[in-house]
Amino acid sequence: MNKIRAAITGVGGYVPDYVLTNKELETIVDTTDEWITTRTGIKERRILKGENQGVSVMAIAAVKEMLAKTKTNPAEIDLIIFATITPDMTFPAAANIVATAVGAVNAFSYDMGAACSGFLYGLTTGASFIESGRYKKVIVIGGDKMSAILDYTDRTTCIIFGDGAGCVLLEPTTEDVGVMDYILKSDGTGENFLHMKAGGSRLPATHDTVDKRQHYVYQEGSSVYKFAVTNMAEVSAQVAERNHLTKENISWLVPHQANKRIIDATASRVGITEDKVMMNIERYGNTTAGTIPLLLWDYEKKLKKGDNLLLAAFGGGFTWGSVYVKWAYNS
Repeated sequence: MNKIRAAITGVGGYVPDYVLTNKELETIVDTTDEWITTRTGIKERRILKGENQGVSVMAIAAVKEMLAKTKTNPAEIDLIIFATITPDMTFPAAANIVATAVGAVNAFSYDMGAACSGFLYGLTTGASFIESGRYKKVIVIGGDKMSAILDYTDRTTCIIFGDGAGCVLLEPTTEDVGVMDYILKSDGTGENFLHMKAGGSRLPATHDTVDKRQHYVYQEGSSVYKFAVTNMAEVSAQVAERNHLTKENISWLVPHQANKRIIDATASRVGITEDKVMMNIERYGNTTAGTIPLLLWDYEKKLKKGDNLLLAAFGGGFTWGSVYVKWAYNS
């Protein structure tokens, strides 16, 4: 009997209409377009505006697009995994909200929090459910409304992040395509360098925590950068080497869009030239768990069945990993 693998059979994505440019940020915080572009590669990012607009709004739009494109009956979906660190509320899970909104009445659903690596964690978890033979259709979403937890007086963080969501549909296949291999890692010492101080059970919300602006992203940029450059590049090289992937047979590097210098370092470590690196950081910034599915959404028409994709991410926690995917269809 042939091995069952989990193939990506469709993608969807959504970014808000509002564009926050570097020029507009110059009027909000002490920074310049040149400074942001030189250090991050970001020119603009999308922001979800309006009252009562949570991350589920973007995820619902992405999933509906994907279901329509693939002509999938939502009642046939078995499971929805939503990788996010900005759920609409502490509970219920944002995945539950999405499932009901898209008509996935027979699916169970839950959120997964692994920051920028969340989509990779969700993808490999979803693949395991498919490989078990128990489930046939699994949706994995990655998305965040980072604008909800950004301090727009802190120029070290507010310039980096944007809002957006993307998703993939996983289905079983016995062909030589799909999720082929992966390495996932974590290191809790990263708490010191990238976190949100208040809002959890350790430090619940009070007037004092709000006054001290502790409900926003805190990041020690230089420390995070050093960890990310080393670990994201190294784990990508390990997955490539053990699967005999080289610069000749890797079709695309699909890296988390945190910082162009980190992307360049990962590509260099694996030996991939820039023309094989998916990038949209200049338009969306860092959408955290949304970056990798949004890349697949943006580049879908360029992908061909059998293409070797090397996905890589690094995020708060610290969490990081790399996944080898062989693309399963022609657009």
